Amino acid sequence: MQTLLDVILPVFLVIGFGYFSVWKGYFPVSGVDGVLRFAQSFAVPCLLFQAIANLDLGASFDAGLLFSFYIGAAICFALGTFGARLFFKRDWEDCVAIGFCCLFSNSVLLGLPISERAYGADSLTGNYMIIAIHSPFCYGLGITVMEFVRNRGQSGLALTRSIGRAMFHNPLVIGILAGFAVNLSGLAIPSVVDDALSLVVRAALPAALFALGGVLIQYKPEGDMKAIAMVCLIALVVHPAIVWLMGSALSVPTDLFRAGVLTAAMAPGFNAYIFANMYGRSRRVAASSVLIATASSIFTVWIWLTVLG
Repeated sequence: MQTLLDVILPVFLVIGFGYFSVWKGYFPVSGVDGVLRFAQSFAVPCLLFQAIANLDLGASFDAGLLFSFYIGAAICFALGTFGARLFFKRDWEDCVAIGFCCLFSNSVLLGLPISERAYGADSLTGNYMIIAIHSPFCYGLGITVMEFVRNRGQSGLALTRSIGRAMFHNPLVIGILAGFAVNLSGLAIPSVVDDALSLVVRAALPAALFALGGVLIQYKPEGDMKAIAMVCLIALVVHPAIVWLMGSALSVPTDLFRAGVLTAAMAPGFNAYIFANMYGRSRRVAASSVLIATASSIFTVWIWLTVLG
């Protein structure tokens, strides 16, 4: 119970504050859109850029963590995609969008603040390792499969161009790549620039959580409840369980193991809806899954934190 009070509830109270403010009309939807754009397009990319630029890649890299997390994510993508086809008879484009909901954990808006509150700011190395390739991996997999099923018979060059356009117009991917460029070049960020980045970074997570709450009120949980329940089960239970089993088998160090399991236990990220909306497929399932899984994760994350110790 203390974990729930000290770690999880403060994060969800900020989300709830954003939700309540928009619901009661104290904060306009247009304002939430602006806050979300600031968080996702500027503040969070700055956070990722600064974190990765200063990350000791040699000391931080752990193949076992990344292998267990991303093999688990790919398995969940397949389960969601083929589950939607087998059990709900959806067409393949809908199936891929539903599978993407099972693939994309909310590693930044929920994973970072909950991990920080649970284990401290110095324990986030594993989180940043996962986040560094999260968007490239998930969008790369999702877009590749979606473009393949949408354009059966399309040339490989055209498919590659479609994937590249979607990937490199994503601010999170740009921030991550810029961070790697600075890190690998060995160049130091000038102190005045680093201080300015720190000011923006401090606003990133609170702004993103508030905006997430404000956006969630626009998602009405209706219809497709069996498909939504499948997404929630895979995202909140199956993915962290796979990471737990594989991470244990690969003897992933404790701090990184916790980061992997906890990040896998996050609800589908806001990008799940962005992906569905981008292709105009399964938008109601994606929107409702984000809302219901985010609310449900208050309790499932508490359980996973208790199990992790």
